[in-house]
Amino acid sequence: MSIDNMKKVCFWGILILYIFGGWYCMTNIKHESATDLAQFIPEEMNGWRAAEEDKIYDEQTIYDYIDGAGEVYNAYQFVKLRARHFKKPESPNILVDCFDMGSSRNAFGVFTHDLEGARVGIGQGSTYKGGLLSFWKDRYFISLYAERETQDSKNTVLELGREISSRIPNKGSVPEIISRLPEQGLDPLRVRYFYNPLILNYHFYVGEENLLNLSSETHAALGVYEEKDHLFRLLLIQYPDEDKAHAAHQKFIQTYMPDSGDSFVVQTEDGQWTGVDIEAKMLAVVFEAPYKETVHNMIGKIKK
Repeated sequence: MSIDNMKKVCFWGILILYIFGGWYCMTNIKHESATDLAQFIPEEMNGWRAAEEDKIYDEQTIYDYIDGAGEVYNAYQFVKLRARHFKKPESPNILVDCFDMGSSRNAFGVFTHDLEGARVGIGQGSTYKGGLLSFWKDRYFISLYAERETQDSKNTVLELGREISSRIPNKGSVPEIISRLPEQGLDPLRVRYFYNPLILNYHFYVGEENLLNLSSETHAALGVYEEKDHLFRLLLIQYPDEDKAHAAHQKFIQTYMPDSGDSFVVQTEDGQWTGVDIEAKMLAVVFEAPYKETVHNMIGKIKK
């Protein structure tokens, strides 16, 4: 065989291996992705058994399952949901929803969307209230719900949660921007993480337009503070570069507070204060502060 023919054979052989290998890897990635969530959820707990085949939902079909709340999970770019229903004779049904959020920042973020309830020490953060247990770990967000709360169903929901958490081998990291929120006066149970304007407007309405240029490239943390029995908010946003931070800074000032002048602090009609400042790639906005000095103090802490 000539050298040229040998090169051709090698070329086509490598190409076929590449195509087949890529197809094989993608097939197995999809298969593993489809089975990973199932491995986290037990088939039985305290007499409750999986009653039917699991349901799988994606960013399109989630609206068929969670009417009205699917947009929240899509705002955090969730990948897939596996839902398993448990039944036990003469007992309330228990529903387990296991979300693959694609990343730990998304899992943490969607967990912070609703923080009502008691902390029960499951996963990397958890809440329990009225039969509903929510927690996050690694890139997963888990919701367990007893249709009627009894002592037996509550115990089982918590045991199911602990078992699921134990089957998730890794831990995720909390977004770094959360640590930038000053601790003094901060309510730790009202700290939100997001990067979608829909979530910002849910917790504090800024406007229909994306005034702060939030996107998947940004990281945002919203904290609620108390000063002399007055609640106000601090919003921190980290941008991928300084140019994008400055563009958002100018856009917000021109649209939201055009009368702020060079101080970038303005008193609103209700007598409260709003202010904004920028430091490198970080934008800080204080909303509803009781005093002008409060704005300057909070922004000063961020710059330090």
